[in-house]
Amino acid sequence: MKKQNYKVLGLMSGTSLDGIDCAVVEFSMMESQWNFDFLFGETLPYPVEWFRKLKDAAHLSETNLHLLNIDYTSYLATVINDFVSKHQLNDLDFISSHGHTVLHQPNKGVTLQIGNLPLITDLISFPIICDFRVQDVALGGQGAPLVPIGDRLLFSDYEYCLNLGGFSNISFEQNGQRFAFDICPVNTLLNHFAQKEWMTFDKGGRLAKQGKVNDLLLKALNNLDFYRKPTPKSLGMEQVNAIYLPLIHSFNLSNHSVLATLTEHIAYQITQVVQSENSRMLVTGGGAFNSYLIERMGSYMSETHLELGSKDLINFKEAIIFAFLGVLRMEGINNVLSTVTGASHDHCSGMVY
Repeated sequence: MKKQNYKVLGLMSGTSLDGIDCAVVEFSMMESQWNFDFLFGETLPYPVEWFRKLKDAAHLSETNLHLLNIDYTSYLATVINDFVSKHQLNDLDFISSHGHTVLHQPNKGVTLQIGNLPLITDLISFPIICDFRVQDVALGGQGAPLVPIGDRLLFSDYEYCLNLGGFSNISFEQNGQRFAFDICPVNTLLNHFAQKEWMTFDKGGRLAKQGKVNDLLLKALNNLDFYRKPTPKSLGMEQVNAIYLPLIHSFNLSNHSVLATLTEHIAYQITQVVQSENSRMLVTGGGAFNSYLIERMGSYMSETHLELGSKDLINFKEAIIFAFLGVLRMEGINNVLSTVTGASHDHCSGMVY
C-alpha cells in the first residue's frame, strides 16, 4: 500500500436532485481487509435555481451542456471550499467526487457527469479524483453501477446490497463473481408525482398509501422491455422521460393512484431479482425512509431479511463508496468490475487532478 490510512471527502449528487451528499471518511487496511470509519456527513440541498437547471439539463444542446458543465464545476468548487472551511478539514488526503449525471447513453458510448472539468483543480486546494464513469463506457461498459466494488469490500456481511435512490440498483455475489444492475426507477418517478401534490417527496409513502393500485398500469409497467433485457443494464433520465412518464400519463389517473401503482411496481420488480431465501439485504438510499415501500417489499419477500442501514448509512452510503473508489484509484487497485458494467475487463477508473 502507498498509505496505511486515508482521510477523504466523498461527494455524490444523485438523479433525485435532493442535493450534494458530502461524507468525510477514514479508510484503512488491516489483515487484508478494508475498513472505514464514517466521521460525519451533510446533504447540501440545491438552491431552486440549480434544481431547475439540473432537472432540465437532459434537454439542452451540446453547446449549452458544455456551458452548464463549466458553471456547475465552479459551483461545486464553491460548495467544496465552503464545506472544507466550515469543518476545518485541513488534513484531507484528497476529495473524491462523482459529479452530477446529465446524460447517460452507454449504448451510444456516451455518459456525462458535470462538475468534473479540469478547471476544478484551480478552484480548490486539495487533489481531486473524479469522472469515474467515462473510462468504463469507453471500454464497452454501462458506466454503472460503480458502487458494487464497495459492496464487495466494505459490506460483505450481506448477501444483497440494495440502493433505493433515483433508481433502484442491487449487487450480490454469485459463483465468486460480483453482479449488479439497475432494477427500476424509484425516486425519479415518486418525487415527480409527489411534487404534483405540492410535496418535495412522498414522506413515508403516505400519498401512495391513500391511492389505489391500477392493475392495468401495473401490468403495462411490468411488461416494459427493460425488464426482459439481460444484465448488465442501467437506467437514466432518458428512459424516465421517453418511456415511463408517457406511459403513466396515458392512463389519466390521480397522483395518489399513480404513486400507489408505482410503489407496487417497484416492490414487485425488486423481488424478481432476489433468489436466495433466508438472506440478508442491506437497504440504503433515500427510498429506505419510505416505510410504505419497505412494507410492500416485505410482503413479497417474507424469506429475506430486509435490514435498513443506520440513518447515516442510508443517507451517505454512495458518497462513502465514491470516497472509497478514490482510495482504490490512488492505490492503483481495480475499482470497476466488468461483471457489473459489461466492460471488456476490470479496470481502475477516475481522473486524478
